[in-house]
Amino acid sequence: MKNDFVSKGRSVSNLKVHLVLTTKYRRNALTVEMLERLHNVFEELLIKWDCKLIEFNGEENHIHLLFQYHPDIELSKLINNLKSVSSRKLRQQFSEHLARFYSKDAFWNGSYFVASCGGVTVSTLRKYIENQQQPED
Repeated sequence: MKNDFVSKGRSVSNLKVHLVLTTKYRRNALTVEMLERLHNVFEELLIKWDCKLIEFNGEENHIHLLFQYHPDIELSKLINNLKSVSSRKLRQQFSEHLARFYSKDAFWNGSYFVASCGGVTVSTLRKYIENQQQPED
């Protein structure tokens, strides 16, 4: 993973997050065409939020997103937006296919998995901080 530092206002950051969304009831509803559409939708949305999509992929019942964001973004609001907009767009474009799996306007599970990730391990960062030169009295 490339170290892309984001400078905005008075801060410089390098925040990356791994997001996993599952389909409602873990139904195997996603197709290759739907994954391609989701890739485009997520990329466009992240750009609007001033974020950057690093990697995207998925299977029949879940997707993985790896993206970079800035600390002034409220992550839960961003994730809610990613879920609601992508769900709406998929239901519009693939309504006939999705009707076989869902009777209502459902698509994503109500919950999600999110984990921060960085360029180094916690133990490496811990050692770096421990080895800082303290001022001499």
